[in-house]
Amino acid sequence: MAEALFRDLVKERADYQVSSAGVAAAPGMPASKHTVALLKDRGLDLAGFQSRMLDQQLLEQATHVFAMSSHHMAAIVDEFPAHADKVYLVSEFAAEDALRGRDVFDPFGQGRSAYEETLGSLEKMLPSLLAYIDQTWKKNDG
Repeated sequence: MAEALFRDLVKERADYQVSSAGVAAAPGMPASKHTVALLKDRGLDLAGFQSRMLDQQLLEQATHVFAMSSHHMAAIVDEFPAHADKVYLVSEFAAEDALRGRDVFDPFGQGRSAYEETLGSLEKMLPSLLAYIDQTWKKNDG
C-alpha cells in the first residue's frame, strides 16, 4: 500500500525509484484484496505486485529506507547495520503531531475498515516524507 501511494506521489519525477520489501514477507504473494480494492478506488493498479524479502542488494541500491514500525526498523538495523544511516520510520516526518513517530498499523488479516485506517494514515504521512527527501537529499553530480 505504501509503495503504491508513494509511487503515485512521485509519478512525474524521473529522479525517484520506489520499491518495497518486507522483513518477514512471504516472497511472491499478491497484495491483499482490501489493499487492491482501496487503491483501485484511487486509480492505482496493483495487478503485478508481488511481495519480497528485504535483502542486501536492495539496501545497497536504496538511498532511503522507510520502515512501517519501530520493530521493523530495529530488525533492519540489526540485520543490516551498515545501512542503519538510511533507515527511518515512515511516520518520522509526519506533519501531524498525533502521527509523528508512531507505528503504522498493519491491517493484515483484518477487515476493510482496518485497511482504510492504514490508508488514511499513510496518505497523511507520505507527503511529509517526500518533502523531507526533497529538502535533504543531494544527488552526487559525478
